[in-house]
Amino acid sequence: MSEQSKNESVFPDETLPVMALRGITVFPEMIINFDVERTASIAALNAAAEADRRIFLVAQRDILKEYPERDDLYGVGTICTIRQFLRMPNNCMRVMVEGCCRAQMISYNGGAEPASAVVRALDIPPVSAGKTRTEALLRQVLSVYNAYVSASGASVPETLVGLTLSTDPSYVADYIAQNSGLKYTEKQEILETLDALKRLKKLSRILSREVQVLTIEHEINDKLHEQLSEIQKENVLREQLRVIRGELGEDDVQSEAEEYHDRIAALKLPEETQAHLFKEAERLGRQSYGSAEASVIRSYLDLCLGLPWHTATKERLNIKTARKILDEDHFGLEKVKERVIEQLAVRKLAPDMKGAILCLVGPPGVGKTSVAISIARATNRRLARVSLGGVHDEAEIRGHRKTYVGAMPGRIITAVNQAGANNPLLLLDEIDKLGNDFRGDPASALLEALDPEQNSTFRDHFLEVPFDLSNVFFITTANTVDTIPRPLLDRMEVIELSSYTDEEKLHIAQNYLIRKQRRKHGLSAGQFKIGPEAIRGVIDGYTRESGVRQLEREIGALCRKAAVQIAGGEAKSVSVRLDDLERLLGPRRFKPDRLAHKDEIGIVKGLAWTSAGGEILEVEVNVLEGSGKLELTGNLGDVMKESAHAAVSYIRSRADKLGIDRDFYKTKDIHIHFPEGAVPKDGPSAGITITVAVVSALTRCPVRRDIAMTGEITLNGRILPIGGLKEKTMAALRNGVRTVILPADNAADLEEIDQDVRRALNFITTDHVDKILDVAIDFNTRREKEQEAAAMPAVRRSEGAGPSIRQ
Repeated sequence: MSEQSKNESVFPDETLPVMALRGITVFPEMIINFDVERTASIAALNAAAEADRRIFLVAQRDILKEYPERDDLYGVGTICTIRQFLRMPNNCMRVMVEGCCRAQMISYNGGAEPASAVVRALDIPPVSAGKTRTEALLRQVLSVYNAYVSASGASVPETLVGLTLSTDPSYVADYIAQNSGLKYTEKQEILETLDALKRLKKLSRILSREVQVLTIEHEINDKLHEQLSEIQKENVLREQLRVIRGELGEDDVQSEAEEYHDRIAALKLPEETQAHLFKEAERLGRQSYGSAEASVIRSYLDLCLGLPWHTATKERLNIKTARKILDEDHFGLEKVKERVIEQLAVRKLAPDMKGAILCLVGPPGVGKTSVAISIARATNRRLARVSLGGVHDEAEIRGHRKTYVGAMPGRIITAVNQAGANNPLLLLDEIDKLGNDFRGDPASALLEALDPEQNSTFRDHFLEVPFDLSNVFFITTANTVDTIPRPLLDRMEVIELSSYTDEEKLHIAQNYLIRKQRRKHGLSAGQFKIGPEAIRGVIDGYTRESGVRQLEREIGALCRKAAVQIAGGEAKSVSVRLDDLERLLGPRRFKPDRLAHKDEIGIVKGLAWTSAGGEILEVEVNVLEGSGKLELTGNLGDVMKESAHAAVSYIRSRADKLGIDRDFYKTKDIHIHFPEGAVPKDGPSAGITITVAVVSALTRCPVRRDIAMTGEITLNGRILPIGGLKEKTMAALRNGVRTVILPADNAADLEEIDQDVRRALNFITTDHVDKILDVAIDFNTRREKEQEAAAMPAVRRSEGAGPSIRQ
């Protein structure tokens, strides 16, 4: 229905909520949406929504006025119907309204929220001109609007299709005014014009002026483009001038490009690489000397030409000499040394063999990084070290593309460049501590570099050409392989470096650490001496580690004490004995490990592996009257909790055989606790330990205090193999344990543990829990108690029979 037909009757005055608009004008029969933020406007919307959803929208004269009064508002607005509104964050609303009719504001009440006004709908007069004249005016306005749309690009011309079908001049005028980018004052002028034909004329005049303005604007833009073309022309002329200067023999970029061209040709690089560098040199010749692009290309070419494409060190293939150097630098580490000697032997017989990729895994302080440095010395390779701990950005490995400001190659190419040879020993330290985030995954970027089938054509993002890494000897270090992605781990040969025994630490201290610290502190062999018993005292009382870092620090502390005495003239030499340790280093930090005074019920020693070596992990179990709850404490992980549930299920299946009440899981509460609750604990190897502890607590029989165990348990009581055996057995020996129970599948691993540990401990292997319960638990205690309990009723009967006989 047109606005004219809707206003044929006289409208009564009505009171409606008022909302002032800033820079917006709403026309009848038009739908528009906008955001509302002012408190008064939101209150008006809420009031209208609670009533009949009708609201009076009127534009304010000054859009900067935050709280408009009556004089700040135009007299003519639009009565609208709220179609929908949406509450947005930050006290904002998005509203969609549809204009109903023009209205005159009779009175305004803005003293309270929401503001309201008495409005009267305006009567639209009928069209007075003839049909032909009206149609001509419509065509003229549509033509001007089409030209406006084409010039401004504000909306697609397809919107004109609907307008050409309309014969209502009032609707056409309002539609064009609403959907054009006119000023709000001009739109308000059209809104206040009630006569439809006059409205079309005003609109035609305004749009014609806008078309002229847009035409002038396009002309200005065209002139601007012409000026830019002039600038480009100037650049061409300057380039010609540069060529002329080159002909005159002046130094310029062209001669520099030719110099780079000659250097590239002299390197005799692979065809693909040479062609790419030639292209970059030609680009440099086309740049002005001081341009930023020329600086980028110059830096790129300098780096590429400085790489050791054909430079290599002569590898030492004398096996005896290499073995001597390795033995001089490190005690033990036989697996690593053997693997390096194998590599040298194969290289001697097959010189074309590519470099190896080794991964040294072990706890901190066992010599992973230092043995890599020693391998570089033994093989006569230059060492390049790359620390990967905490690296999160893929570009750190593969480099940045040179289009970025401050771009540089990745760490691998940088390390090879620093080494100055294409066959260095590249040490990738702490590879297990790589991270990843939104900047990429560095571990995935290493896959190409550490793959022997791919690294002969390694492409750094900065270089953009392949570089041969196949001659590089890669050695990576890690504390654990658990955090290394499987595809990356699969490309490396893993060699495990286990913890040192006390005897190994003693040998390392005597032959390596003491000499190193004496030299570091300026002491001679005659000025500072420390005997074997004193070294053992330092190892037992002041260190508790898998490696020797803390031991080296304590020896350094003793050297400093000696240096103070010698430098102060108190003594000419210092000899440290066992009795001197507490005076020099303070009280013992670690007390000697002692076994409990007696066997205890529900307390069992387990063996655990950590990245710092082996540890004793005690399990304590209490059985209380209750309703069958299983309580697990001690900061346990999900796997360890599952082991506890599996242990209880196994014991339920063996309740009759073990002499346990078969309803214990209903009438007893079982509390399993692992001491040192602040330390997270997880893993399946505590399964057998939990099982023995729970059986001991339920049967009230003590567990042998000199026994420790490790192994994963199943629901049927089978014992599955575990890892970290060497570290675990060393922890058992360190804590005074005499017998260790192991899974039968780990029997072969006993060959790899230290011989001193094998001689000192008694190992029992088993494949089922049933076979070791009698070994770990003293069931004789329960039998003695049962015999005593059986004898007690007989005594009571004999005591009770006496009086009856006397009667």
